[in-house]
Amino acid sequence: MSENTQKAPEWMGTDGLNVSCTEKIKVLNENYDEIREIAAEAFEDAVLMGCDPAAYRSAIIAMIEGLEEPYSS
Repeated sequence: MSENTQKAPEWMGTDGLNVSCTEKIKVLNENYDEIREIAAEAFEDAVLMGCDPAAYRSAIIAMIEGLEEPYSS
């Protein structure tokens, strides 16, 4: 699936149930699309500048996995 046709995931709440609020889903989908677009542009830049695609993907994945939950106790 190309980046332009990739469907946003089903958003799950902390209770394991799907998020059902239409406005929340709209915001989550908009954020997802924005991140996907920025990531695609950055990946293209990295490849054009000679970065190893696998290494760049690994760095981006590590960055995402390193995000801390802002509201965790």
